[in-house]
Amino acid sequence: QVQVVESGGGLVQPGGSLRLSCRVSEYAFSVHRMGWHRQAPGKERELVAAIGASGSTTTYADSVKGRFTVSRDNAKSTGFLQMNSLKPDDTGVYYCYIEGYYDHTFWGNGTLVTVSS
Repeated sequence: QVQVVESGGGLVQPGGSLRLSCRVSEYAFSVHRMGWHRQAPGKERELVAAIGASGSTTTYADSVKGRFTVSRDNAKSTGFLQMNSLKPDDTGVYYCYIEGYYDHTFWGNGTLVTVSS
């Protein structure tokens, strides 16, 4: 069964950086699009970034363009979200997802990112 596990969250000061990882097990990782959503306390979930199967195409929310970089290592079945110049508004739970066949999407349980001084 597919497992999606995020890691790398934590507490960081404004202007700092974090790198999130998303390990996907027991799945055809390399043929599916994947990405990241986040949900701030008391707010609705939003798309942060997504990346195509080969890693050649990416998309970002306007709020993170120029600061975040999404990537993937298909040989290791792992996706990444590099977050630089972090702001307090970036605080939230970050969820990794990977698209599957037949309109099925798999989600991780999230990793908490807190940006605070």
